[in-house]
Amino acid sequence: MTETTTTWQEWQDTWDRQQEWYMPDREERFRVMLDTVEAVAGLEPVVLDLACGTGTITDRLLKRFPGARSTGVDLDPALLTIARGHFAGDDRVELVTADLTDPSWTDALPHRSYDAVVTATALHWLDTEPLRALYGRVHGVLRDGGVFLNADHMTDASTPRLNAAAEAFHAARRERERAAGALDWPGWWTKLAADPVLAEPARRRFAILGDPRSPDGAHGADSPTTTQWHLDALREQGFAEARQVWCSPSDALVAALR
Repeated sequence: MTETTTTWQEWQDTWDRQQEWYMPDREERFRVMLDTVEAVAGLEPVVLDLACGTGTITDRLLKRFPGARSTGVDLDPALLTIARGHFAGDDRVELVTADLTDPSWTDALPHRSYDAVVTATALHWLDTEPLRALYGRVHGVLRDGGVFLNADHMTDASTPRLNAAAEAFHAARRERERAAGALDWPGWWTKLAADPVLAEPARRRFAILGDPRSPDGAHGADSPTTTQWHLDALREQGFAEARQVWCSPSDALVAALR
C-alpha cells in the first residue's frame, strides 16, 4: 500500500469523529439500520451502499455480518480513495464510481439485484426531482421484498418549537466541542487536502462537486426537509411500504420495502 501521512484507518476514524460532531447519536442510527437489514435479509445480505463515501456503513455491515457482500457507489474521488485503501484485499467489497443523477448509473453495478440498499447523510445533496427519480431507480435494483434504508437530515414539521429548542441545544454543544478542538466539515476537508497522497483526489473532488471548505451549503437548493416528503415519495415510486424506524430532532431513518 502506498504510504500516506495518515493511515486509512485513521482517516476512517477522523471521518467518524467529524460526523459525530454533527450527529452524536450516529452509531445508534447505524445499529437500527443494520437491525432492519438483518430482519428483512438475514445474516448474509447482498447490499448496495449508496453514496458510500469512505465506506462507513459497509465497514459496520461487514463487522456485524461477515458473510455479507457490499457494493459501494459514489462519485467523490477523495472519499473513494479512502474506501479503496481501507477495503483493499477484501473480496466482499466492490467499489463503483458513478453519478447518482445519471439515469444509467445502475448499469455499472456488479449485481442485477440487491437484498438491501442503504445510505446515510448523503441524499440531502439532491434536489427534489432528482431525488424522486433516484428513489425509482433504487426500487428497480432491489429484489422483491428487499429493503431500502435512508438515514438523513429530516424533521417533523409539526413541532417547530421543539425543533428550534433542540437545534439551539446542539449548536451550543458543537461550539463547546469546536473550542476543544473538534473538526467540522470544512476543517476535515482542509486536513485531507493537505495529505500528500490525498491532495490530488481532493483536487478532483473539488472540481466535480465543489469545495466543501467554502461557505456554500451542502444541501441542494430544493432539497426536501421533512420525513413525510420522503415517505410519500417512496410510495409514489412503487414501494409497497414505507415508514420511519428511528429519529432524532434533526435526523430520521426511513425504511421502504419493495
